[in-house]
Amino acid sequence: MQLSPINTRRWRNFRDNSRGFWSLWVFILLFVLSLFAELVANDSPLLVKYDGALYFPAFKAYPETTFGGDFETEAKYRDAFVQELIAEKDGWIIWPPIRYSYRTINYDLGRPAPAPPSTENWLGTDDQGRDVLARLIYGFRISVLFGLVLTLLSSVVGVIAGAVQGYFGGKTDLIFQRFIEIWSGLPTLYLLIIMASIVQPNFWWLLGIMLLFSWMALVGVVRAEFLRARNFGYVRAARALGVSDVSIMLRHLLPNAMVATLTFMPFILNGSITTLTALDFLGFGLPPGSPSLGELLSQGKTNIQAPWLGITAFAVLAVMLSLLIFIGEAVRDAFDPRKTFR
Repeated sequence: MQLSPINTRRWRNFRDNSRGFWSLWVFILLFVLSLFAELVANDSPLLVKYDGALYFPAFKAYPETTFGGDFETEAKYRDAFVQELIAEKDGWIIWPPIRYSYRTINYDLGRPAPAPPSTENWLGTDDQGRDVLARLIYGFRISVLFGLVLTLLSSVVGVIAGAVQGYFGGKTDLIFQRFIEIWSGLPTLYLLIIMASIVQPNFWWLLGIMLLFSWMALVGVVRAEFLRARNFGYVRAARALGVSDVSIMLRHLLPNAMVATLTFMPFILNGSITTLTALDFLGFGLPPGSPSLGELLSQGKTNIQAPWLGITAFAVLAVMLSLLIFIGEAVRDAFDPRKTFR
């Protein structure tokens, strides 16, 4: 697909910011790896050969009786008894690189949990004996997916609200502004704490609550763009020709506002991930047992004698948020009309 001259210039400006350009590729690599977390860190094998047949436990649950066991419950492949049953039929097992899921407890630590890093648990275990590296991979995926969904939905709502305010102006703009001033003054954290005492929070519940307050981030920027451009000559000519307000907003005014919107989106994503981490750290985020970077930070604070917990969570958050900041700076340079590429 051939890019237009202005998009070609933007792409070259983005690529000219080498720090942001390479940060984008590193972030994409980490995110794609986390999307396939079940193939990287899992307590179920990727492939099992038993009695001449192939099984895929990472994708389908098989009862223990499938491999000659006694129970109808799902087979525990880390159990030496199950492994012996498979070996008796000249079978073999292919494991993922990390033989732990985010909820798998290592009962063979030989010392009280949390245990330090070892050849079995590369980044150690938490205070419940669960593998830290596996929980980091799954927690990274949840954090990024939560941030992406929240950023996308809040941007859509914010752009629509800002467009309506800026295009119609007058009493519509005045009423919306007073509503935003009141709504933004509500104590979000206190509301989350109150709601958490009433219902059990989960991914979608947290997403809905955060969406109620995060959509205001882009309203001011979009509103300013629409206020500035609504009386331009081409907009007035479109009105004179009978073009509908929706068409004018979508075709003539929205492209100008999207420049500022796309510039701010990486920073909104950064804030969304930080908010989820803070809620998990305080205990008002995802359900207990869920893989979470904030919960790992909380364990690091509780278990001062296990510094690998806090250091690992801090390092992952620092790298992830730094990558997003660098990407945001590169996007800002790409859409800056004053920037020229080398």
